[in-house]
Amino acid sequence: MSTLRLPAEERRAALLETACRLFSEGSYRGTTTADIAREAGVTEPVLYRHFASKRDLYLACLEATWQGAREMWEEAVAAEPDPGLWVTTMGRTFIESEAERPLISNLWVQAIAEGSEDETIGAYMTEHMREVHAYAANVIRKAREAGGIDSARDPDAEAWIFIALGLLTMADRVLGGVMRECWPAIRGSRVAWLTGRDPSSLED
Repeated sequence: MSTLRLPAEERRAALLETACRLFSEGSYRGTTTADIAREAGVTEPVLYRHFASKRDLYLACLEATWQGAREMWEEAVAAEPDPGLWVTTMGRTFIESEAERPLISNLWVQAIAEGSEDETIGAYMTEHMREVHAYAANVIRKAREAGGIDSARDPDAEAWIFIALGLLTMADRVLGGVMRECWPAIRGSRVAWLTGRDPSSLED
């Protein structure tokens, strides 16, 4: 065990990072607090000073990865001058980040499955999904107001489609990229639908 004494906030962050990685590489049920503590170089009592239970730690991982995704999207949208490409830019940055270090995909797929048997996780995922939807709908609404998206498009409906495609990418990754060759066509179709423009004419 590590003898290094970190400030409480730093220790919590280190435990959270380790837990997110181990949960993502394994599973919620298969990963124990003993595994996480050992990998983090602390004892289980130290872990429990920061997180009351494995479930609380798991939910904290879901929240942390969502915060990271939200910050990533905010930066991507801010860097994209064409509001017609904001939604597809969000999708692309998500796929690219998951290709390098898959975290959200694994945790979401696990949490959706666990939510069918664990009421607390299920309730969390319900509110979590609504929060992600609200964020995406807000981006779409702003893009529509800026003239980048067809005014006939419903931001709330399009946000659910965006999330559905995100879940599809997660399933695709788990299945070994069975749809990999189709993604450019799917993305192009979405750009055409949202903007009313030929996707080949849009620089990205």
